[in-house]
Amino acid sequence: MAVPNDGTKRIFIVDQVGVIRVIDNNGNLLDTPFLDVTDRMVTLQTSYDERGLLSMAFHPAYADNGRFFVFYNVPLQADDPQDYNSRVRVSEFLVSEDNANLADPTSEIVLLEVLKPQFNHNGGQLAFGPDGFLYVGIGDGGGANDVGTGHTPDLGNGQDTSILLGKLLRYDADTPGTLNVPADNPFVGDETILEPIYAYGFRNPWRFSFDRGGEQELFCADVGQDLYEEVNIITAGGNYGWHIKEGTHCFDPDNPTNPPTQCPGSGARGEPLIAPIIEYSHLNEAGQTVHTSVIGGYVYRGSTIPGLVSRYICGDFSSNFITTDGVLFVIEEDENGKWQLSEAGIDGETNGRLNRFLLGFGQDTEGEIYLLTTTSAGPTGTSGQVFKIVSATLPAAEINVENFRFDADNNDTTQVDTVTIGVGDTVRWVWREGIHTITSGENSSDPDAGTLFDAPIDGNTQSFSFTFTETGTFPYLCRPHETLNMKGSIVVQ
Repeated sequence: MAVPNDGTKRIFIVDQVGVIRVIDNNGNLLDTPFLDVTDRMVTLQTSYDERGLLSMAFHPAYADNGRFFVFYNVPLQADDPQDYNSRVRVSEFLVSEDNANLADPTSEIVLLEVLKPQFNHNGGQLAFGPDGFLYVGIGDGGGANDVGTGHTPDLGNGQDTSILLGKLLRYDADTPGTLNVPADNPFVGDETILEPIYAYGFRNPWRFSFDRGGEQELFCADVGQDLYEEVNIITAGGNYGWHIKEGTHCFDPDNPTNPPTQCPGSGARGEPLIAPIIEYSHLNEAGQTVHTSVIGGYVYRGSTIPGLVSRYICGDFSSNFITTDGVLFVIEEDENGKWQLSEAGIDGETNGRLNRFLLGFGQDTEGEIYLLTTTSAGPTGTSGQVFKIVSATLPAAEINVENFRFDADNNDTTQVDTVTIGVGDTVRWVWREGIHTITSGENSSDPDAGTLFDAPIDGNTQSFSFTFTETGTFPYLCRPHETLNMKGSIVVQ
């Protein structure tokens, strides 16, 4: 999914089979594709394939210049090694001069092609960073273990900095029809490393995105092999470990399901291997396989779900390639600088999972996040659906104010409720007799006690609700009945 910054609020959906579709600002899927490159692509395997049309990115000045970029697989040329599989291609196109919902298919300029030895691990993400440069993610070439045909012996493609496979690349795409290497790319002037390389040591970067807020960090999910998945924050020139490591664990290409206890902590040049911010296993505590492939997403910067702001939303494809039970994750940094992963349940779905394969994420101009899903393991059929993440409608945490009075024997054993909720949840205080008020603060003698919330005192008001948007512990009391010790606190996590 991609959105142009042109004020139209259109959503462009990239379909692996070779077409780009437009959803207009009224939510209508337009009948005619924006672009169709099926006749230029490789022939896809309908049962399962990782090739195809995999990404598009609009130039930052698209509203003025109409330029956009796509990433897809094309057939081998006659003089290519015939034991290879395909080429990945990055091309530039122009929008039609007469119709903003149609591209000009004759405007293609091929900017980059890279030989791929196997059909899988294409990477395929394109994105412009906050620096205005075009970032391109390419997988290690495919197969397993980063070995075999088309893979550098011993090093593997992820560690071989003389090739573009297994890398994150960075280009200046401002000159039409040309990709140039920015002068501040980390390896400019180093004759031993290809200058477009921005970071390396990846197996299959699927996918990466820039945080629209904060420090605008670059988050990249790198798909693991048999045991572990990882999410990284990318820094210029970083080595992220594959195939020396899978996540934080050592990796042995000759014995991939049995991680060695020791392995190098640095690359061939002595550079440190950068650990992911998050690693998770394919297995649950019972030893069952519940994950297969991490799907990178976005830091939430929308406004409709306050509890998700600043959290990185990503997911996993499914528990296997047959069962449709993709999962969503929320990743956040704690006060100690450590990142924590939790599963986000889907309201109304079995086990809180999607009941669909999760293929990717999207983010609109408002910062809201979308899911790209299907029920078909391969690029066939019409089951692809796009969902928007919204807040589930959950019942409010309810407190009966009468519960704060003395017990039936009039003993001074007042119950003081402590209610634990999540950010964005609502608490409702209810009273069924007498006149009460609910006021935030430790005591009613503080003139500022009710600055967070203060319920009205009248004979008609029978309840008061308040939605908490920050974490912390929030004391409250009944102002007319403070002498009865009618107090409590809300713990917001």
